[in-house]
Amino acid sequence: MATEDNPCNLTQLSGRLLERGALRRTPAGIPVLDFLLAHVSTQVEAEVERKVECEMTCVAMGRTAQALLAAKPGDRVRLAGFLAARSLKRRSPILHVNTVEFVEGIENGIQA
Repeated sequence: MATEDNPCNLTQLSGRLLERGALRRTPAGIPVLDFLLAHVSTQVEAEVERKVECEMTCVAMGRTAQALLAAKPGDRVRLAGFLAARSLKRRSPILHVNTVEFVEGIENGIQA
C-alpha cells in the first residue's frame, strides 16, 4: 500500500501502437524509443459504465526499447511502467515503460 514514505507509481495500460519513433541512444549508449499508444476500454465510474478513449505518449529504454522495434502501427500491446513528467519545463505525464507484452493471441504473445 502506498504511504507518504513509500509512494506508489505503477501504471498498466493496453492498446494499439499508433506511432513509433526511430531508435535513439542516450549519451551513455542506452537505447531509447518514443511511441504513442491508443487505448479504448469500458470502465465503471460512480457505478456507471463509460467508454474510455485516450492516447498516451510513452518511452521505453534498454531491452524494452529494442523489443518494441518489432512493433508496427496497429499492433496490440500491454504495457506496465510508471508516470513521470515529460521534462523539467513540460510537466504533462509520459508513461515510462518497463515491460511490454505483444498481444497476438494467447499462443503467440511475446513478453519483454
